[in-house]
Amino acid sequence: MMDDPTPLRRRRLDGTGIRDVARAAGVSAMSVSRALRGVDGVSEATRARILETARRLRYQPDSNARALTMANADLIGISLPTFANDVFADILSGMRRTFEQAGYSSIIDTTEYDPDVEWRWAERLLSWRPAAMILTGTDHHPALVARIREARVPTLEIWDWAPDPIDLCVGIDHHAAGVLIGRHAADLGYRAPVFIGAPEGRDRRADNRRRGLEAAFADRPAAPLRAFGMVEDNAFSAGAKGMRMALEAPGPRPDMAFFLNDHMAFGGMMTCGEMGLSVPGDIGIAGFNQLGLTSVLPVAMTTVRTPRREIGVIGARHVIARINGLSPDRAVALPVTVVPGATTSPRR
Repeated sequence: MMDDPTPLRRRRLDGTGIRDVARAAGVSAMSVSRALRGVDGVSEATRARILETARRLRYQPDSNARALTMANADLIGISLPTFANDVFADILSGMRRTFEQAGYSSIIDTTEYDPDVEWRWAERLLSWRPAAMILTGTDHHPALVARIREARVPTLEIWDWAPDPIDLCVGIDHHAAGVLIGRHAADLGYRAPVFIGAPEGRDRRADNRRRGLEAAFADRPAAPLRAFGMVEDNAFSAGAKGMRMALEAPGPRPDMAFFLNDHMAFGGMMTCGEMGLSVPGDIGIAGFNQLGLTSVLPVAMTTVRTPRREIGVIGARHVIARINGLSPDRAVALPVTVVPGATTSPRR
């Protein structure tokens, strides 16, 4: 007796099914679903095998899936503000490895924090019809946001967090991070804080972190937080000069200095030493990100641990899921933690 031809006809119209991918990859249909959605539950090796099998079989979970209609179905564009920052190198490391395991290639460019440069780069990238696009932060040229939504290209925003991203975002809440480290210092008794980072308006993440610090001291009998923006490319030099500027500025002498990152904080520590100030006796210092530098300092630095590689891995997984026509969580804020060190101490 011949088989009913209807399922065969439907199969030709609908294409390869999830169970076909599961059989070819030697896993369960649930594992295929987890891998394509970018969620935990399968190893990285299994995830890579599933994604490669799905691509080889031209599995299409959605009849409108974009991957098969794009001119560069394996190309993902990544925009970073700069290469001169360990933060973005760590994010990129986790992201590129995940993409490579899934069979995708990436093209990278930098914007130097200029939204116009980012917009022009994105326009060039979109003309190549890529599989997806990665942007840093959640603030962009308004025309770029409209263009991306019109193009309907899977887009991930990294490092920052917003409840209403263009498409997807995986990062940290910088305002909340500022509140967290600010309260830690305030609880130790610091009352004359300064923030040494980027000029206001250059880096939205820095601006949000500064506002978080202000909020942390708002209910304490403290002097208003003063901010000093530095534009130097060398973070160590910027931190050193910013610390001197803060110490020599009119007004109450700071007893606590928060820095944009650990490299700037190290530069600030060197200035304190040159000026004969004790850390933390005369002034407390806090960095941010827990970069590799902090593991070799003779004095453990108070800082904030940020999940940079995890941002890259989880973000890449979500992009792969979106390329495959699925709907991962749109906005993911990963937690940060304060790492107390010997550069802060309870005030007498």
